[in-house]
Amino acid sequence: MTEITRATRETQVRVRVGGGNGAGRIAVPDAMLQHMLESLQRWSGIPFAVEASGDDRHHLLEDVGITLGQALREGLDMERCERVAHAVVPMDEALVGVAVDLIDRPYFHGALPDPLLTHFLQSLAHEGRFNLHVDVIRGTHEHHVCEAAFKGLGIALRKALEPRADPLSTKGKARVRRN
Repeated sequence: MTEITRATRETQVRVRVGGGNGAGRIAVPDAMLQHMLESLQRWSGIPFAVEASGDDRHHLLEDVGITLGQALREGLDMERCERVAHAVVPMDEALVGVAVDLIDRPYFHGALPDPLLTHFLQSLAHEGRFNLHVDVIRGTHEHHVCEAAFKGLGIALRKALEPRADPLSTKGKARVRRN
């Protein structure tokens, strides 16, 4: 199990990854973030727990993204996995495509209707040190667009983390840097 904590003047965040089967507790004061993290947890199959507090939504989402990204990087075996995966998720009128590459080259591209959820995903990808692309193909209901993106991220992470006998790289051994 990996546990990462982050304490600032604005927030207190604790994230645990691993440590057994099943979903961990998610407790954050932002209802939308709570729902998105629960969707990510369910669709990825990654056992993680998040406990956070803070009264500024921007800092809360940013710090949870940073801390969860660090915990995923430290707590998951990204060296011998499929590495690259994608998912296209429909949710009523919304259709969102998500692609990941779990390599030590952090990059984020995308925009959700909620700019702070976009910032969360950017923080997650940068601290997790992976590529993340989120493309909103269509959608008029902001909640459905965001939820489809988090479900898509979960599915793409689950597929990308599938075990593989040897690393995929044309440059030799591809490694995720561990701090």
